[in-house]
Amino acid sequence: MILMYDTAARNQEMLDIKLTDIHIIKEGSYIVLNGKGRKMRLVPIMDKTVDHYNKYAKIYHQTSDGDQLLFYIMRKGEKTAMSPDNSEKFIRKYGETARLQNNQVPEKLHPHMFRHSRSMHLYRGGMPLPLLSEWLGHAQIETTLIYANADTTMKKEALEKATSKLNPLLANEITINWEDDDEMIKKLYGLV
Repeated sequence: MILMYDTAARNQEMLDIKLTDIHIIKEGSYIVLNGKGRKMRLVPIMDKTVDHYNKYAKIYHQTSDGDQLLFYIMRKGEKTAMSPDNSEKFIRKYGETARLQNNQVPEKLHPHMFRHSRSMHLYRGGMPLPLLSEWLGHAQIETTLIYANADTTMKKEALEKATSKLNPLLANEITINWEDDDEMIKKLYGLV
């Protein structure tokens, strides 16, 4: 789940990762993802993700060769590819467990939520749409425009940044005394 969030990978992209796709280097670790249409992209990963990967590999890939799938299941004593349905079950199961500790975890967690959340966090953090499109492996930038539909929080923050402190809506108290003031009432109605 950590890797899925960090890379914003699709479920199938995660399941297709081989050990040779993971490059742990001092200058900046990254993973090679093979997306739709076998479109390949390099995605950087955070040091914390590398730490989790190293712990995982120490347990599950002690004797694996580089061409081995990162995520697999054991069937009749053989390592075989994990199905998307299987990974969805894992995520749902661990999501339910996490929800017991933190009710902020969505009730029905599924793989694409990690991709969407990471994309929104990158976009809110200032990543330009063309770069986000490349990060996600979208063939057309129009596909990425779904993230450009700003949510309420983004709209509110933009309004706060754009609104001058001189704006009367930001004043602590707005007082317009118009009662019993015929001239003011005429002005408000546009009669003067």
